[in-house]
Amino acid sequence: MQNNFSKILISLLLLVVSTYGYSSEVQDITVYRSPNCGCCSGWIKHLQDNQFNVIDIKTNNMSKLKQKYGIPDKLASCHTAIIDGYVIEGHVPATDIKQLLSKKLDIIGLTVPEMPVGTPGMEMGNRKDPFSVLTFDKDGNTTIFKQYDK
Repeated sequence: MQNNFSKILISLLLLVVSTYGYSSEVQDITVYRSPNCGCCSGWIKHLQDNQFNVIDIKTNNMSKLKQKYGIPDKLASCHTAIIDGYVIEGHVPATDIKQLLSKKLDIIGLTVPEMPVGTPGMEMGNRKDPFSVLTFDKDGNTTIFKQYDK
């Protein structure tokens, strides 16, 4: 009887994990950044702390890279990452990247335009500016993916 209960419990846990996309598996993410950017290192550490394997590529051609991946100027930030076919622009929290990967949305990717204080890699003590993580599509249309208030 207890053996059957254990099997049922394990099956339910596996169902929950697969349904909600939680995984302890490390995922590769390629981050392109300027060799001179300090905050990018902070964001990379945030990703590594959240079970991402970062492939760190330093380049002086960030504007060409942003054009290649369809990132409008108004949505740009200091670094661009590619994961599972999605573009991640700027200081997007790791939890939002994981949520995007589990939802498999039909978009180009996520962005946190500019460099808001308090985002991963842009920490400045207790100061936190409100910011939004936006989705964007091939036409540059955006929607709010997640809103962060102070």
